[in-house]
Amino acid sequence: MLSKEKLARISELSRKSKTTGLSMEEAKEQSSLRKEYLETFRSTMRDTIESVKVIDPDGNDVTPSKVQEAKKGKFLN
Repeated sequence: MLSKEKLARISELSRKSKTTGLSMEEAKEQSSLRKEYLETFRSTMRDTIESVKVIDPDGNDVTPSKVQEAKKGKFLN
């Protein structure tokens, strides 16, 4: 998870880019922070999806095969 300071900086740079514009250094920083944010988001989302288990009303495991395969691959590594 990204720190509160980094999230605040992303928001600050976004607001500034819409009003006064960013310097080259700020644009590079913004790009770097966005990339880090997306990597963290994707990793968290992947972990969440891989931990899901779907059970139908009869109590049968109906978890999609792609999720089951991802779980197996994760535990083998």
